Amino acid sequence: MLQLSFVNFRKDTYILIEGKQLTDCFYIIQSGHVKLIHQNQIPGAENQVLGPGDFIGVISCMSNRSQIETAMAMSDVVCIAVRHEQYPALIEKNAAVAMKIIRTFAQRMRNLNEMLMKQTLNNSSIDGPEHIFEVAEYYDSIQKFDISCYAYYQYLKFKKDGESAKKALRRVAALQKASRAVYLEPSNDMLRTYPAETMIFSESQSGADMYVIQHGSVKISKIVNGTEVTLAVLKKGDMFGEMALLENKPRSASAIAKDECVLMTINKSNFNQMVATQPQLISKLTTTLSERLWSMHRQLLNSLLGGDPLAKMIDILALEIEKLRINLAKGTQYQTNLTVEDIVTMCGFPKNDKAKAILAFQSCRIVKIVGGKIFIPDCLELVKQAAFYRKQASRVK
Repeated sequence: MLQLSFVNFRKDTYILIEGKQLTDCFYIIQSGHVKLIHQNQIPGAENQVLGPGDFIGVISCMSNRSQIETAMAMSDVVCIAVRHEQYPALIEKNAAVAMKIIRTFAQRMRNLNEMLMKQTLNNSSIDGPEHIFEVAEYYDSIQKFDISCYAYYQYLKFKKDGESAKKALRRVAALQKASRAVYLEPSNDMLRTYPAETMIFSESQSGADMYVIQHGSVKISKIVNGTEVTLAVLKKGDMFGEMALLENKPRSASAIAKDECVLMTINKSNFNQMVATQPQLISKLTTTLSERLWSMHRQLLNSLLGGDPLAKMIDILALEIEKLRINLAKGTQYQTNLTVEDIVTMCGFPKNDKAKAILAFQSCRIVKIVGGKIFIPDCLELVKQAAFYRKQASRVK
């Protein structure tokens, strides 16, 4: 039987503290108001005020990570405490709670995506069909023709006349015969196979499906000002595409098969059925979104490192280690599947700065390049170095 407890917090007391170790529960506010504060304030981020029905600490609890924000009671506050292991039972009895958390996460992820673009490239992303053409042109320019063919094709669904449409038609005609691009048109296939370096969907494209990776890996990225920024590299068991499904808005980022992958497709109809009948799967989705939000928040902190390319690259690599929960015992080694170019892309350096960043990274003593991929001789040393860079940057700020 599900038994939830009530917890009281007096005015001006701290409920959660940023950076502190994880807790095994989150809170649903019953009465009173709570302010969320970020100690490492990122430009553009705003402190929030939460009230009855809102949630506190879900990201830390469900992702099993440290707190990403401080929560302080603005008045006397009464909360319901929900332990991690109670969440599936709570969903089973009240699916609306899960849907509110998931929809809140989706909106927050969209906001963080926008902030990430502004902080990384000093620009915001552009939604709309014309941006799909820009995506196509970018991948065409770097000779990733399977990806560009897909994007040109999707652009033509929105616009069939004009100069851009003429070019898109010419490029599709030239590329499609030899292209490995798949699922150019909507499909009811629940299991889909995508060859390596093909596009699953483009940013700004409409769509209402989400995906679960059964095999392989998927890169989530954005194109801004002719530069690609990698937001995440997802692996087997990860989910993506949920924001378009939940919010009925255009895709906020592109999904590209990093290697051959098999995906399970979930549409709005079977998603609603999942919410009602499969609490364990919805619990996993909540955990997945929590992990992603934690990772995106952590990546935003990378923007505070200013113009030091090596500091930014070491910090992004440390983030990858943290996401994988690698044992940080002294001397622990790790062979990544990432190239130097992958890390440069994750940092979103402008084209003119990429060569300088690569040179700085290749000269760094705490990383090595083995078989074209990054090797870390001592994970603990690298994570400590990244923490040192962040601490220095916070002092400057």
